[in-house]
Amino acid sequence: MKFKYLYLIIATFIIVYASSCKKELTSVNTNPDAIPAAQYNPNLLLTTVQLMYTGSTDFGGSAWATKWGAVACFIQHTASTNAGFYYGDKYANNIGAMGEMFQDSYISEVQPVVELYLLTANKPQYRNLHQMARIMKAMVFEQITDLYGDIPYFQAGLGYYDRIYTPAYDKQQIIYTDMLKEVSQAVDSLDQSADAPSGDVLYSNLGKNAQIAEWKEFGNSLLVRMAMRLSKVDPATAQSYVTKAAANTFKSNADNAIVQHQDGNQLTQNRDALEIFGNDSTDLRLSWAFINNMKINNDPRLPVVAWIYSQDSNGNSTGDITPANQVGMPPGYIVGGNNPLYDITKITNPDSLPKILTGIAGYSRLNDNILNTAAPSLILTYAETEFLLADAAKRWGIAGNAATHYKNGVLAAVTQLAAYGGAATISDADAATYYNNVAYNDALGLDQINTQYWLCTLMDEYEAWSNWRRTGSPNLTPVNYPGNVTSGTIPRRLTYPPSQKITNLANYNAEVGTLTGGDKMTTRVWWDSK
Repeated sequence: MKFKYLYLIIATFIIVYASSCKKELTSVNTNPDAIPAAQYNPNLLLTTVQLMYTGSTDFGGSAWATKWGAVACFIQHTASTNAGFYYGDKYANNIGAMGEMFQDSYISEVQPVVELYLLTANKPQYRNLHQMARIMKAMVFEQITDLYGDIPYFQAGLGYYDRIYTPAYDKQQIIYTDMLKEVSQAVDSLDQSADAPSGDVLYSNLGKNAQIAEWKEFGNSLLVRMAMRLSKVDPATAQSYVTKAAANTFKSNADNAIVQHQDGNQLTQNRDALEIFGNDSTDLRLSWAFINNMKINNDPRLPVVAWIYSQDSNGNSTGDITPANQVGMPPGYIVGGNNPLYDITKITNPDSLPKILTGIAGYSRLNDNILNTAAPSLILTYAETEFLLADAAKRWGIAGNAATHYKNGVLAAVTQLAAYGGAATISDADAATYYNNVAYNDALGLDQINTQYWLCTLMDEYEAWSNWRRTGSPNLTPVNYPGNVTSGTIPRRLTYPPSQKITNLANYNAEVGTLTGGDKMTTRVWWDSK
């Protein structure tokens, strides 16, 4: 793993150095210390893109303000009594925080991945690196468009090359058409006789042949995920791409696409942990819906992902991981304040809500097993892919047997937590016992499949929300806290950042004018048709 850390450190240096030079570039025409494109090693950009995909380096930015402040609460993985920081729990209108992911991603992900794409195009020595750039570029843009809908795509990241500083917005349907084409072509173009990119933190430790083979499976698994996004709005296209990719997707947890973070360096640490711990961790709790599902089905992941947090006399973190003692926080509550009906300390119906607790200290929070600064980021997994193939098989009768894919997904979702270390490892026997508790029932197939997807995407909140909007599973109960801006419905998209009204006003106005319902949290993106 040492070489992966080396590339992360080099990428970190590039990020810091580039930031420090911005002020100089405004006052000179030529930087005598600049490295010409012909001499630059683009492998370093691949490292940067893969690291930045897990969260930007902007402290207090998207990983906290958007991912956990909004989306994790929308999807009821988490809940909070704090209506300001964790505005997603009450469906409040925090436009700056919602737009943080948009702003951060175009700077920290789009710019370097477009640069990587352009620097490697039509260069035989970078044949495979270019295909990886195409796959990562689609993955980056998929995440942004899934959250916001129509976004700058074709002109994005071209400020240096084409002097396009105010890129036009493209329709999500066109974006998806291009992304599917790009990933499909990239997978077909990967060549084991060509280069072995050294900046790849996902698979370069495997040797060239295995690395390229893994990227083919990674690309096909991503293709399945993107294609299934269209299951409501364009099922014919979805079926076509799933059929093409299904036979060569991930085969086990050994194939999972994982960014292994490194502690001790702010830029290479796990962004979720750094942002939550650095800003506020005491107000964020696992939700009632999430904990209750795990308790009902005796889910062996519960003591791994949840604990009742406490400290010993020396200030060291301790915690009760006993499954029976875990209590999820109901969404939409506060402590005291101006809305006593929503005071979490006055809950009186133990049959439907947790027992009365003093404040929030007694509610379960994310366990340090999965939330720590050296924890890995699982960005695409075998379990997710198997659930999506199960969905396709159940929905359309393609891509194999739904029951088989579902079982594969359940077992893999439980055992994939071993990526977080020994304390998070669950045995195959315990995974099998759990499967018996949630065994496939064809009559309930789609709901079972996508509820398990919701469970296995804890920590990948953007993906969990996208799949929930696509399928409606699990059946979550919305909150209707006073002053919410969605009329008591779970939000369907994020609003654009206010900065777009300053830096890209004409294109922003043109785009918002085409949105049915306007730039609101209740407006649906193209693939999220009713």
